[in-house]
Amino acid sequence: MSSFGPALPGGSEPVEFTVDLTSHEMLRRTHALAALGPDWDPVAALRGEQEAYDLLYSGLDAEQQRLYDELVAAGVLPRRGGGHAAA
Repeated sequence: MSSFGPALPGGSEPVEFTVDLTSHEMLRRTHALAALGPDWDPVAALRGEQEAYDLLYSGLDAEQQRLYDELVAAGVLPRRGGGHAAA
């Protein structure tokens, strides 16, 4: 028995190794930002996402509003539009 564990069939010992994915992650991030382009505005993107959520939860009928309120009370959804789903 070795410090790495029991011997494998055929007398082979397991080999310890590590893989550092740091350089791969940096390359992935570089490609992702390059794909977004130089005109990408993260603040505008977030603002647009918030507006889309507000629209998603607007104009609810009574049953949808009740379910929305339950989900907010349970902490599943954030409160939007000053206490009502319609913003």
